[in-house]
Amino acid sequence: MATADQVKALVKSHADGDDERFYSVALQVAARAARSGHSSIAQELRDLVDSLRSRQPQLATLRAPIPVAQPRGELAGLLSVSYPSTTLVDLVLDEGVKARLDRVVLEQRQRDALLARGFSPQRRLLLIGPPGTGKTLTAQALAGELRLPLFAIRLDSLITKMMGETAAKLRLIFDALAETRGVYLFDEVDALAGERAQGNDVGEIRRVLNSFLQFLEQDCSESLVVAASNHPQLLDRALFRRFESVIEYPLPSPTVAERVVRNRLAAVPTSDVDWAAVRDAGRGHSHAELTMAAESAAKDAILTGGNVTTSGVVSALGERLADTDR
Repeated sequence: MATADQVKALVKSHADGDDERFYSVALQVAARAARSGHSSIAQELRDLVDSLRSRQPQLATLRAPIPVAQPRGELAGLLSVSYPSTTLVDLVLDEGVKARLDRVVLEQRQRDALLARGFSPQRRLLLIGPPGTGKTLTAQALAGELRLPLFAIRLDSLITKMMGETAAKLRLIFDALAETRGVYLFDEVDALAGERAQGNDVGEIRRVLNSFLQFLEQDCSESLVVAASNHPQLLDRALFRRFESVIEYPLPSPTVAERVVRNRLAAVPTSDVDWAAVRDAGRGHSHAELTMAAESAAKDAILTGGNVTTSGVVSALGERLADTDR
């Protein structure tokens, strides 16, 4: 029932004293047993993990995750893996977006309680909005919050001239999704799931999209699937129905823009900054643009030996806006 990698991960986590990783891998083994029809063994494993966890609840957040497996063979060319330490508290987001993400994390953390009563936690998220508004960072934060590996799908390797190969590679990814629990990020998913009705479309591309939709529909793993797009108008309408949550990321409000700039300037003096002027100058900028402008103003102040000034921040924001307009 347990794979060789899972057995090794169990031994290593036990040797390292990482009880939470040990429990996580044990639950993966239980899920595999359930899929193989060994429901009684799966339930015994879950009950054992719950019992052990109840004795040591403080260990749940103390240690960093240990990799269960690195992608190998052909899969290594399709997935890149990381173990983010970023959490949701590190992100400055619209309150509505933050509330929805908090709910996803809560449902994931309480997934056993939900499953015991016949409900499934949210685990498929479609994030849409302008570039630089925090969609990719959200996938990192979810992985960090849940102490899971982040697997980023390399679309450049996935999408080939031979569309039949693309569908086969998609199957490999969804097999991995079921095998190893993690956060799987399909960034710029419009490259894979564009509207089928477009006039310049071809039959093979439609078949790849249909395969992607079918894999999403059939997926019953414990992993999180996060798809992100800067161009939701290009996405096929059927894709939206495959995700439990479609979260729209707006450009920062003036208040959020100020918080982004303040956070990035936390290490330098800002007593000379007129924050009302910064809020006004920050209109229309993305989170990424605000961050880069703040960094530019901070470096100027460090190099000249002075404090960050209002004009320095406003000027840097203007430069960012000019760069994006080119």
